[in-house]
Amino acid sequence: MARALYIHWPFCLKKCPYCDFNSHVRDGVDVDLWQGALIAEIQHEADLAGGEELESIFFGGGTPSLMPPELVGALLAEAETRWGFADGIEITLEANPSSVEADRFDDLAAAGVNRVSLGLQSLDDEALKFLGRLHDAQEGLNALETAQRCFDRVNADFIYARPGQTPDAWRHELEAALALGTDHLSLYQLTIEPGTRFATDVRLGAFAPLDDDPSADLFASTREMTTAAGLPAYEVSNHAKPGQESLHNLTYWRYRDYVGIGPGAHGRRGGVATTRHKKPENWVAAIERAGHGIAEERGLAAPEQASEALLMGLRLAEGVDLAELSRRFAIPENRLIERDRLTFYRSLGMAWERDGRIGVTEAGMPLLDALLGELVPAALVSA
Repeated sequence: MARALYIHWPFCLKKCPYCDFNSHVRDGVDVDLWQGALIAEIQHEADLAGGEELESIFFGGGTPSLMPPELVGALLAEAETRWGFADGIEITLEANPSSVEADRFDDLAAAGVNRVSLGLQSLDDEALKFLGRLHDAQEGLNALETAQRCFDRVNADFIYARPGQTPDAWRHELEAALALGTDHLSLYQLTIEPGTRFATDVRLGAFAPLDDDPSADLFASTREMTTAAGLPAYEVSNHAKPGQESLHNLTYWRYRDYVGIGPGAHGRRGGVATTRHKKPENWVAAIERAGHGIAEERGLAAPEQASEALLMGLRLAEGVDLAELSRRFAIPENRLIERDRLTFYRSLGMAWERDGRIGVTEAGMPLLDALLGELVPAALVSA
């Protein structure tokens, strides 16, 4: 059933001020305890969502590059025993560029990781300080060089549309990022998320986020430059050489089943959404009590699934196949999309339709959230 596995490692050395992920700082971690708990989760999910080989595994966080390579290897061995691995399986691990973590890259590759997603975030030291990162630009470049030597595939993360960032400054930084030679770039506009330290800073007037219009200009130049460099956007914020797209993330965006284990992890299997306990200690206690860390399992009605599939799939350059969604969820095609709004936005050059697929054009992508609200029927969203 599930073809992808997500493993959440919630621990960080420091909480970044922009981060709203489920991450925690702890003085120490009982690795043996965590290995037993994560293996119990793998066993539980494989019993419920087995039967097909895994095509991708993703270690996210938190900072999974802080995991001992031996633990990574043990989890991969258990997953392979329980599911089996498809030929060419993609095994990604998120990493920070500190020298402590980069020193583990050889061992992580030996454990089975074949793709790393490296959180460079910027090539400017002052920007890295603002973002609360523990590395400087040179340390990031050194870590990238090590990663490119150790792993078959490397993604680099960057954050742009920072306060006061000019078009020229971003173009210069992006040119340098493109010259690094990675086959994949994740380029995210800085978003002020509720509950983060940056949200408090903005409320107190410590800084002001970049306005929408300048941010839109940076978005447009980003897509122009990455396309010219041979790494076009295949999703709103993700750019890759053809054939180097993230298989794991495509599982999410194409609305396929995946298993999510670890504190706060989400999953979806057989029309059921799963959510794990967020606090690490509560997650461990739940496993000791019940054999898994699930806090909630919720059945998803077909209209809700169809709505989510549209909201996710329209983020992709490839768009969505309406006939395929109609078959999957037993909902007539004419109920899956607001046809009159699609026609209208096609006339404006913001949406496209061909060969049974629909999608959002380059001109429409800066307005994606607004377009989704117009194209996806409210009856599906509220069902």
